[in-house]
Amino acid sequence: MFSKFLLFPVFLAMVLSLAGCGEKEPGVGRYGMLDESTPEYTAVRFMRSIYHEDSVDVAISLSTESMARVLKNYHTNRNVQRHVMNLTFDSVEITPEGGSNVGRTEYAQKATITVFFSGMKNEERTEDLRRVDLVKVDGDWKIDRVHPDHFL
Repeated sequence: MFSKFLLFPVFLAMVLSLAGCGEKEPGVGRYGMLDESTPEYTAVRFMRSIYHEDSVDVAISLSTESMARVLKNYHTNRNVQRHVMNLTFDSVEITPEGGSNVGRTEYAQKATITVFFSGMKNEERTEDLRRVDLVKVDGDWKIDRVHPDHFL
């Protein structure tokens, strides 16, 4: 009887841990906790698609019609990195600008987000940033424009 009471919590813990093992997209942001309804989430998810995935399909789905046409013209992630972003990496970590902006974009229709890149390129550490303009289309944030590096 005592062993039944001991096995139940162990069994319950195993079931609960397996229940959380579904196919879920990894979180976005420094700690993976950005809310999907924020422009920061959309900006980082867009960049992750360009730098971490095999195709730019997610980036295209997160873009306005005009930006989607530009991305489709370059066909591959590497071409988008080179020509649209003017920034290539072998490996990169992508984070949005810091700071507290809770409620700032709740009713906004436009936003500009700074995205920081920190990674390796040709065995050298490289850090850079890009500003991204977003607009709300049918309640969802969409990438409208990526600003080039101002220091080149």
